[in-house]
Amino acid sequence: MSSRRNFLLQTALGVATTAIGPLAATAASAKKVKALLPVGMAGYTFAKFDLDQTITMMNRVNIKNISVKDIQLPLNSTPEKIQTVLDKFSAAGIKVYAVGVIYMKTKQAVDEAFEYARRVGVPMIVGVPNPDLLDYTEEKVKAYNIRLAVHNHGPEDKLYPGPKNAYDLIKNRDERIGLCMDIGHAMRAGEEPSKAILAYKNRIFDLHIKDVSAAVKDGKAIEIGRGVIDFKKLVAALDKINYQGVCSIEYEKDMSDPLPGIAESTGYFRGVISAVSY
Repeated sequence: MSSRRNFLLQTALGVATTAIGPLAATAASAKKVKALLPVGMAGYTFAKFDLDQTITMMNRVNIKNISVKDIQLPLNSTPEKIQTVLDKFSAAGIKVYAVGVIYMKTKQAVDEAFEYARRVGVPMIVGVPNPDLLDYTEEKVKAYNIRLAVHNHGPEDKLYPGPKNAYDLIKNRDERIGLCMDIGHAMRAGEEPSKAILAYKNRIFDLHIKDVSAAVKDGKAIEIGRGVIDFKKLVAALDKINYQGVCSIEYEKDMSDPLPGIAESTGYFRGVISAVSY
């Protein structure tokens, strides 16, 4: 294992939480320290693990925010099941800040998604409503006062390949409808993430953070910092728009053994955040 990988693993696991030490101290003394961007996890990362294993891995990398997927909490969960899952996250100090990604291909699916979010008690759904359902979805956003962040899924996706495809359909709708921009899929779809953040700033509600090996359709998921995305530019853009959401890591390279990659990715991303945020 390379020395770089060792360092990043240690950083993410808390062994080197002050890796930027003297640099940060010097910068802090020169000007007011800005709040660091909150890091979270996209629940899909843990598709092959149960709830307890998910919580254990999140604690190992000290991540305290999650967008819950139906893997962790099925849409048809009973009130008792919902409370049990929420209690487990809470006991571990983890905040469930959103649910999703939830696909909505029918009006019934839209209804179920908003009822689910209401019962879980979250203020936001990360979702993929079919474009012909956006009028109906907007009605539900208004009725429930729950925000919707539309997720882009890359060149293979016929609905929302890149964030612009979603933005163009929601930019004139209720201000509670925005984007969950998946930066890896955006890059593969031909949209440079930092430019997209600046372009769609008022509608960026959530982020799925990952890296890809190439800015083409066939680009592969890879540890953050090893691919083609410029994370310094990304974080600078988020700082410029005063981003108020969570940066949720979605690690997809090795979903059967994700912890090493999550740790390396988290360490790298937090290092960039720390360096840019002072």
